[in-house]
Amino acid sequence: MELIELWHEYRSLILTLVVVLCVAYYKAVQNVRDMERRQEAVLREKDWYNRRAQETQAKREEQEKKKKEAVPLAVDFTTSNKKTRSGPKKFSGQRPKKGMNGRELPSAASRMIIFYSTLTGTSQRYAERVHKRMCEVMEKEPELQNLDYLEDMDPYFVAPKKELDNTIYLLVVPSYETESPLDYFIEMLKDTYNDFRIDSRPLARLAGFSVFGLGDSEGWPDEDKYCYQAKRVDKLMGKLGAKRIFPLGTGCVKTTIDSSVDSYLEHLENTLKDPSPPEEVDIVDSDDEEEAENDDVIDVEDMGKVIKQTKTKVDDTAKAMVAKDSPTFNSLTKQGYTIVGSHSGVKICRWTKSALRGRGSCYKFSFYGIKSHLCMETTPSLSCSSKCVFCWRHGTNPVGTTWRWQVDAPEDIIKGAMEGHYKKIKQMKGVPGVVAERFTEAFKIRHCALSLVGEPIFYPHINRFVALLHEQRISSFLVCNAQHPAELEALDRVTQLYVSIDASDKDSLKKVDRPLHRDFWERLGQCLDILRAKSYQRTVFRLTLVKDFNTDGIDGYADMVERAQPCFIEVKGVTYCGTSKSNPLTMQNVPFYEEVKKFVESLNQTLNSRGMEYGIAAEHAHSCCILIAQKRFNVDGVWHTAINYDRFFDLLESGADFGPMDYIAPTADWAHYGNGGFNPEDTPHRKGKPINKPTS
Repeated sequence: MELIELWHEYRSLILTLVVVLCVAYYKAVQNVRDMERRQEAVLREKDWYNRRAQETQAKREEQEKKKKEAVPLAVDFTTSNKKTRSGPKKFSGQRPKKGMNGRELPSAASRMIIFYSTLTGTSQRYAERVHKRMCEVMEKEPELQNLDYLEDMDPYFVAPKKELDNTIYLLVVPSYETESPLDYFIEMLKDTYNDFRIDSRPLARLAGFSVFGLGDSEGWPDEDKYCYQAKRVDKLMGKLGAKRIFPLGTGCVKTTIDSSVDSYLEHLENTLKDPSPPEEVDIVDSDDEEEAENDDVIDVEDMGKVIKQTKTKVDDTAKAMVAKDSPTFNSLTKQGYTIVGSHSGVKICRWTKSALRGRGSCYKFSFYGIKSHLCMETTPSLSCSSKCVFCWRHGTNPVGTTWRWQVDAPEDIIKGAMEGHYKKIKQMKGVPGVVAERFTEAFKIRHCALSLVGEPIFYPHINRFVALLHEQRISSFLVCNAQHPAELEALDRVTQLYVSIDASDKDSLKKVDRPLHRDFWERLGQCLDILRAKSYQRTVFRLTLVKDFNTDGIDGYADMVERAQPCFIEVKGVTYCGTSKSNPLTMQNVPFYEEVKKFVESLNQTLNSRGMEYGIAAEHAHSCCILIAQKRFNVDGVWHTAINYDRFFDLLESGADFGPMDYIAPTADWAHYGNGGFNPEDTPHRKGKPINKPTS
């Protein structure tokens, strides 16, 4: 009886305590699991790098073994014995002797490549001027290359091809305070120099190099900032083993540029005509010499002075990715983007404009029930890790492999993006044909497509950013390019997660996506495994077909699908967006819709032949886009590829576990494969002329 009385007296307290302990235990388990997943992702990446290092070491040992076996029995007593240092061997290029080891002296008979980088076109103009002058000097016409659009820099600066032996490199380098593609080039040179796994002097076989820097002495009167990026390139090229055939030249674009270029070219021409070999010295520069001289023991009483001097010299302030009024800012603004903060952007989609005028929504409405006039297209990171040939930005957005910029708060980004979106919507009020009801609805964003430009998952606070969207019951459709596996592993739940797979093999991916990471193919494989592990949410493969680039290799695509098991596969023909130096595509690379259909049917047949249950669910012919879905989304003979958004947010807010099948909705009949996918409530337009709706 006493136990029963005690139970009745304290049962509320006991039950409350049990519930609290259960919740605490559940959260602790979840935190441990999250930590384990992150650790596994890091370990996988470390394992890969370790394997690469072991493979390189094994190859080196094999080469050393072959060299020893090839040593003749005769002994050369004329050479002196050299003591070998103990410790790990370091890869290093051999310093060529004067006029020996097959390296020719730089002369007018040498091959020459002129590299340049530009945002505003100034560097390009002077690079062309240098090229024109060198055409008169050199026996063979020099090549002119834009560093910003090189498909692969490795054959030029990391592991130069044999055919580049005895080549002269001229580099015309500007200096920007804002972010530019030149930053990536400099980082690449720095990483190459610091990478112990590769030759520390890969450019030693070149005939030589010289750098000319463009700067603004009025805008940057500080000597350290004037032409500072050209100075870095000059320094790193020397550290990588290239011989400096002429000192760094500089010119102020506002004052002395023309005379400086003429003087530089005149002296360079004389150098190329001089047959005498230059003096062989160690590849160091004045900065290195100063560091060596100052590498002495410092008295304690002098430490304060040294620390004070160091503090005044070091500037750890991170750059803005897209500074206001910078060339990148102006270029993106002209393209219709609203720059938000220092690294984000928003732009009203053409399908949003079309939906406001009753002319149809994009394929996401046909496939997933997204009304385009309720959708905001944005990105928290304008920077990308690829330079895709089909990119609409034509290389005007920043690029990078690591985040090295200022970081804006997610709250500020969402606020700025929504303000920018609504401002663009307001500008549509005077456009003929805008439907008043849809115009009013457009001021309540319901969906967010994180696919505008760049790599949204690259943003350090992407999870907080998505959570803020969900708090306002705004759905999240996040697209990534499968180049950041660690970030993908740590990503929390989104409404729908996309991974772009733009090629079925390594060579094709390098050709069409032009990724910046050297291990891009391995990163893609890791992302496929992570996508499969995230089967608790809706996952999508997105494939953009580019004729003559990635339309072959059905079996390779099927291998990827088998590895990742995505819920859906979107196949879309590339949209032609003009031809430029950064975008070599023409209308010949745009597949016809019938060709896209043939590809999709072939892929679906291959998947089914392997025992994978997929079917062709929906289409949007106007976008040249078709959707393949897992057959589990075909419920009682009806495809359910659309999303019940209210149900999704109810489940998310409840904290319960749920999967992709818990918030499905039926696909509209007119969107099913074979029906075209155009909403009958809208009026289709083609080339500015409305197409009469069928009367039946």
